[in-house]
Amino acid sequence: MKTFINPKKTDWPNILKRPVFDVSELFGKVRPVLDEIRQTGDAALQKYTLQFDVVDLLNFRVSEEEIAAAEKLVDAELKNAIALAAENILKFHASQLSTLKKTETMPGVTCWQKTVPIEKVGLYIPGGTAPLFSTVLMLAIPAQIAGCREIVLCSPPNKQGKINPAILYAAKISGVVNVFKLGGVQAIGAMAYGTETVPKTSKIFGPGNQYVVAAKQLVSIADVAIDMPAGPSEVLVLADESANPAFVASDLLSQAEHGVDSQVVLVTSSAKTAQKVLNEIEIQLEKIPRKQTAAKALENSVSIVLESIEDQVDLINEYAPEHLIINTANFETVAEKIVNAGSVFLGAYTPESAGDYASGTNHTLPTNGWARSFSGVNLDSFMKKITFQQISFEGLKNIGPAIEKMAAAELLDAHKNAVAIRLKN
Repeated sequence: MKTFINPKKTDWPNILKRPVFDVSELFGKVRPVLDEIRQTGDAALQKYTLQFDVVDLLNFRVSEEEIAAAEKLVDAELKNAIALAAENILKFHASQLSTLKKTETMPGVTCWQKTVPIEKVGLYIPGGTAPLFSTVLMLAIPAQIAGCREIVLCSPPNKQGKINPAILYAAKISGVVNVFKLGGVQAIGAMAYGTETVPKTSKIFGPGNQYVVAAKQLVSIADVAIDMPAGPSEVLVLADESANPAFVASDLLSQAEHGVDSQVVLVTSSAKTAQKVLNEIEIQLEKIPRKQTAAKALENSVSIVLESIEDQVDLINEYAPEHLIINTANFETVAEKIVNAGSVFLGAYTPESAGDYASGTNHTLPTNGWARSFSGVNLDSFMKKITFQQISFEGLKNIGPAIEKMAAAELLDAHKNAVAIRLKN
């Protein structure tokens, strides 16, 4: 990690530049695959699963027998951990349910908003170097709470044609029955267009590699909604002299091990603190199995010393991190000033991995600065809102003249007449 001491604000954008691959360069490779899936359905899925996953599958659907067999392969302690996480995720997302409230905007004019679930949703669960069974919980549980009628889950098979057992177990306890052995572009295409085997969905959720990201962007143009723009994972840790350097280093490394294109950022008011953290990173890096991945990610990462708390907050809000850890003595005061972040972790004993797994908040979050305009996945992500209004004759008499005046000013006389004709009868 390269360290910068009190850099000028004009230099911040360059210092904080993310190692993001421009997925538009992949559109030419991804689009033909999607087009073929749209045109030939399962035949294209079989062709590309053989080509990309090196396994020849005639049936993509995971059977009940396969799920039962997978459950036996998951040890009891992991099952207990998954159960605890699922319960917390359920509690937190259930608390987001809204109640119907009618508002009389003026006498005789009543408006309200009804929340309804998206009927069909697709969940993509990566299963490569890190089988993300936790993402099953983060996506499927809110979808169930929302009341989505059909949930389709796709995850890539290994060379034996199997999905990771923990992913299948998480799907089972989350109530997902439509599970398919499909990865990458072919999974996104199947859920976007539908095939003889895979149902078409209305919105696709879930992280993935650059090909998955490119496919999601392409299908979102005209065929299906997606959760949010996505990119490599990232964390920014704000630490002061009170922070334990070992804690801070562990947080940075826990994010760096996600992938070689991940980015971690340390912001502190003290060069001495920064050096202590960097020393701890070197010590802990030698002990983790994904050392090479984390080391590569650290090449994309920076340590920034800013003496002013105002500058620290400004830099955080400009970067808009996916994950923000505030490990300072005054973390509550700092947190109040944060306006751009995906998820915030407060204090010395709140590691980012808590949100990744079991605290209850969702770990599907906006990356690459999208936290300036996007929320992380929440219950509303699986819902849509329909507005209703009911106007009595007395209400139309109250509101009608304003409608007529505005419609006439916009030269839309038929709009004006829709009111006038009612008031005459």
